[in-house]
Amino acid sequence: MTAVTSPGQADVGALMVDRRNNRMGKVMGHEGPYFQLRPLQGGREWDVPPEALREATQTEELSAKVAVTDRRE
Repeated sequence: MTAVTSPGQADVGALMVDRRNNRMGKVMGHEGPYFQLRPLQGGREWDVPPEALREATQTEELSAKVAVTDRRE
């Protein structure tokens, strides 16, 4: 699990985890030092400081994507 230290380290569309609450979201962009994440199922974005952000593991990504797909069916 790699921690993020600057906005250039996470591309828009990447799945990241807010370590403050273990909430996963898709990177929508960044404003100043903060990243904006949006829940995979949609909803309001929230700001995350880089030191509280980490990359999602492959297992976390797969699990989240399956959960989103299951809700749509």
